[in-house]
Amino acid sequence: MRKTLTAILLLSLPFVGGWAQNDATAPLHLMRPDYKYPYGVPKATEVKEVMDRVKNYLEATTPAELDETGKHLRQGDFRLTSYEWGVTYSAMLRAGELTGDAFYTKYATDRMNFLAQQAPKFKKWLEKGEDIDRLMRQVVSPAALDDAGAICCAMMKLRKAQSPSKGKLLDEQIERYYDYIANRQYRYRDGQFARMRPVANTVWLDDMFMGIPALALHGDMDEAMRQFYLFHEKMWVPEKGLYRHGWVEKHVPFTMYNVPPDDYRPSFFWGRANGWALLTACELLDIKESPMIMRYFREHLAGLMPLQDYDGAWHQLLDNNRTYLETSCTAIYCYCLAHAINKGWIEPEQYIGQTLLAWHYVAAHVSKKGQVEGTCVGTGLAFDPAFYAYRPVNNYAAHGYGPVIWAGAEIYQLVNTLCLKTNDSAVHYYPVDPKTDEPIFEVGNEE
Repeated sequence: MRKTLTAILLLSLPFVGGWAQNDATAPLHLMRPDYKYPYGVPKATEVKEVMDRVKNYLEATTPAELDETGKHLRQGDFRLTSYEWGVTYSAMLRAGELTGDAFYTKYATDRMNFLAQQAPKFKKWLEKGEDIDRLMRQVVSPAALDDAGAICCAMMKLRKAQSPSKGKLLDEQIERYYDYIANRQYRYRDGQFARMRPVANTVWLDDMFMGIPALALHGDMDEAMRQFYLFHEKMWVPEKGLYRHGWVEKHVPFTMYNVPPDDYRPSFFWGRANGWALLTACELLDIKESPMIMRYFREHLAGLMPLQDYDGAWHQLLDNNRTYLETSCTAIYCYCLAHAINKGWIEPEQYIGQTLLAWHYVAAHVSKKGQVEGTCVGTGLAFDPAFYAYRPVNNYAAHGYGPVIWAGAEIYQLVNTLCLKTNDSAVHYYPVDPKTDEPIFEVGNEE
């Protein structure tokens, strides 16, 4: 402690005892760097404070109630029925589990139960031909994986945590969502989830997360794994260690030139879509061990880690550092890294520095109000770089909120359970509390 404080005081002065500071008079390696965002090991209380800001903002701005007409959801800042809020519900459930704070669990439980309770009467109105609330139409008549997948997963996680005697309405809603995912979603000729937009037979990387975890959680692990392999076959670009965002079938007969048809596919490596892919691997590994999925997960990390910016974030187009740093993909990667460390899937010695660097960036982009800043708005699929590079960012882009809560929950557990210290100014993990003569940089993290 005394050694650390002395070093910091000495290095804060241009002269020491009338002599200029130089390598002979002071330990220059302990000079404090001019980091743009905080660096080092955060305290659990600091992590929780960031999470609480987000949770309190969402509690106040996403009411779970009908308006005065009784036929419409009361409008808040975000849609309770969207896939982004399915992500948020899963994140809140995990946050409640890891922090022990029941308010997170209650946030998700109240809203999912509310939707399930309202669904029967809205379904009857729709069957009678009435024009119902467009958000509740997603609940009672899902028409896309975006309507069903992520929120179905969250409901199944909640249902698993309840006693068997509870939740009949929740069961009904889960089956309504699942029926769409398993039986009614459009598929390519090989059976893979696909879309007919923006052009026919387009595969979106996003749909890994929108469809695969729900299959696995519902018990159809064989189909979930088959879908994962189909996505990997079409979307993985091994020389990059990344997934392309979009794939579309080709009609030009490249075989006449003896050129493999995939060699020249335009590939754009969008940050958030790669996040959905990495998150899908985490969800599957949580359900069942799979050496192949673990291999894909680690290979994906190997492609992502060199692309992290020194400020902690990843770029909108991952391999183009002229595009902006984006918060939602950074939060997803932060969650997946911290979750993998907490689960023992990857070695903390090698990954802890980049994981905490990502968290510091994410935490710095939560405003005092609790809004998540720097998140790309909803994004379709394109085959040109300008589309991705110029996508707007907005504090009301719902995609950032669940990932921030999810990341915070895992970081909270990580800093509470692992021995993390700064040694020679860098963050490190120690299997046991080290007995070292090396000075610890940050006051508060000293030996």
